[in-house]
Amino acid sequence: MIDLHTHTLFSDGELLPSELVRRAEVIGYQAVALTDHADSSNLDWMIPRIVQACQELNAHWKIRAIPGIELTHLPPGIIGRMVEKARVLGARVVVVHGESVVEPVPPGTNRKALEAGVDILAHPGLISEGEVVLAREKKVFLEISARKGHSLANGHVARLAQKCGAPMILNTDSHSPDDLITLEKARVVALGAGLEEEDFSRMLQNSRRIVEQLFLE
Repeated sequence: MIDLHTHTLFSDGELLPSELVRRAEVIGYQAVALTDHADSSNLDWMIPRIVQACQELNAHWKIRAIPGIELTHLPPGIIGRMVEKARVLGARVVVVHGESVVEPVPPGTNRKALEAGVDILAHPGLISEGEVVLAREKKVFLEISARKGHSLANGHVARLAQKCGAPMILNTDSHSPDDLITLEKARVVALGAGLEEEDFSRMLQNSRRIVEQLFLE
């Protein structure tokens, strides 16, 4: 299992980075990205600490910890600038909190995130077909979410991604120990979104490729 969207107590998660990564390793994860919520108020503070934590954990444990960030509820007009800043600060996986059906994310967030070339557009809700085409062109991964609430639109996202040939990825958006899932549970989430076994396998391959590329750089 590889999970590229999780949260620690640096934002609204329950666990320290070390405990989150350790718990993930024990249930069979090969890699996990720490992608706490950020805006302009905490980006400078948070990313260096996540980078430091991941470096120390990677020096001692087999599981790969990846420093990332989830840009959340930003005014769409500043998303591009914030994505660039996050990368400069050391975020290796940049996620934008998409237009979820259960949160008041500003309209236009999905498109601006895609235009900025983020790595993952998280739980993008009722994303439009045109935006999914843009995700394909920009090679941005659309997230199939295992998280309660955000997962309500998984079927819509999966259907359009298949129709338009956009890449997908499956993450937990974990905030607590109970949110981490086994590979079999991830498979159930994928099939529940209307995907086939080969689609699930492709999402796993996408996650592996991302991690392999990060640790080859």
